Amino acid sequence: MNQNAADADFVIARIGKPHGIKGEVTVQVHTDSPETRLVPGAEYATDPASRGPLTIVGVRVHQGTYLLRLDGVADRNAAESLRNTTLVGAHEELDDEEDAWFAEDLMGFAVVTTNGEVVGEVADLHTREVQDLLEVTRTQGPNALIPFVDELVPEIDVDARRVVIDPPAGLLELNESNQ
Repeated sequence: MNQNAADADFVIARIGKPHGIKGEVTVQVHTDSPETRLVPGAEYATDPASRGPLTIVGVRVHQGTYLLRLDGVADRNAAESLRNTTLVGAHEELDDEEDAWFAEDLMGFAVVTTNGEVVGEVADLHTREVQDLLEVTRTQGPNALIPFVDELVPEIDVDARRVVIDPPAGLLELNESNQ
């Protein structure tokens, strides 16, 4: 798996803190299939690009956290210098990512609640380190940010160009109090 930063479109993982003294790093996984993407021999472009490309030479999971050994990273100082670096992949590789969405895929989709109430339309999809946020231009009130998780966004109907949301009470009104 070889990537150029120019075609890198989506985050596979974000490097966190060093683990131990031999250059291992923790990673926050941003892929639905880490078992096929985070494997020895995989090479990824990085953001910032100056830190890569990086090649994975070892992988293990410790207490639910993925730990990577990267080619050329032999000590804690080298591992620390990679903190907050993202490993990125090309958009074309997403065939096996069933839940992969990009802003351009959803822009302009109608947004309705599970009971059919029209909320507005998708204005943007903000990729964040912890979870992505769906920005909705509401028919009434300020834009709303909806955490882009299955529990709150249970359905995306591409054919109907519709996103169904199931917001908890008060979520849509959060931005109103900040106006």
